[in-house]
Amino acid sequence: MKTIVTIGREYGSGGRIVAQRLAEKLGVPFYDKEVIQGVAKKTGFAENFVREAERRPTNSFMYDLYFSTHSLSIPDQVFIAQSGVIKDLADKGGCVIVGRCADYILREHKELLRTFVYAPLEQRVQRAREEYHDKEDNLEGFVIRQDKQRASYYNYFTSIRWGDRKSYDLCVSSALGLDTAVEIIYHAALAREAQLG
Repeated sequence: MKTIVTIGREYGSGGRIVAQRLAEKLGVPFYDKEVIQGVAKKTGFAENFVREAERRPTNSFMYDLYFSTHSLSIPDQVFIAQSGVIKDLADKGGCVIVGRCADYILREHKELLRTFVYAPLEQRVQRAREEYHDKEDNLEGFVIRQDKQRASYYNYFTSIRWGDRKSYDLCVSSALGLDTAVEIIYHAALAREAQLG
């Protein structure tokens, strides 16, 4: 398979699980933590540091001012390295990549299928509690903050808006069931593969 499927997702939607199951069903590699490991290797930053930099793009005037007189900011360095890692992984062939602006980074690939997984807030809060074992006092607020962080990162580094249906080939609600979401994306990937010939 040549098709590269990118999966953006709301926190608690089960998008990562959908991505893993989809990769298994398609018989292609699944990339998530491998991107962080690749960035750490390229930059020399610790994996935890890379993960943290992904969550916090700069929006501080003082931070920007300081780095404007020095080198690229840490988030910029991480994003550039991340872009290189994602392009290298995609060049190996068909795969499923979750998050990390992969849909934007690979936007020139004709083999690309850009997807987004979402779900109602109450279902996402329930999954965060029962499956992710998040222990926040205000779990609903925590889930919303995670989405805001993802949107902030994505919107900072791309020219499109995170979660905007116009930015994706396919948006799927995991409220239909995770296996149903996998099936929908699977058939879309097969259709894209058929288009490639």
